[in-house]
Amino acid sequence: MSPHAESEAVERANTAFYETLERGDFDELSDLWLDATEAGDTGISCVHPGWPVLSGRGEVLRSYALIMANTEYIQFFLTDVKVVILGDTALVTCTENILSGGPAEESGELGPLVGQLVVATNVFRRTSDGWRLWSHHGSPVLSESGGEEPEPDEG
Repeated sequence: MSPHAESEAVERANTAFYETLERGDFDELSDLWLDATEAGDTGISCVHPGWPVLSGRGEVLRSYALIMANTEYIQFFLTDVKVVILGDTALVTCTENILSGGPAEESGELGPLVGQLVVATNVFRRTSDGWRLWSHHGSPVLSESGGEEPEPDEG
């Protein structure tokens, strides 16, 4: 496979990860991660924004089950996607422009939507079944308010 085709395959795997989260398909999400035999002794890892490091398939997948169970709506718009491949390992960096909403007070309606920016690093490994996630790390992007800084208290 040409380097360009390999890069496209990795980008498709990365996109599938986010689309699966949007659909809330836990089984498919589980299939996108390395299994215990593929991950070897190092296992898989994940850092969600503001969370500690999660290690091991069980811990990582439980975190996604919790996120899916407690998120009514989520959509990712990926920007700044960059793919680097070295042998059987691929590194993807991107910006996750996230739009999410929680439960509404009235049934049948979506709660308020919230947007946030997260920079992410996703590490993939090539397997006989294609590219699988080995590690995900997301960090929030602190935005500037654009306004003037408040005056110090004079009292």
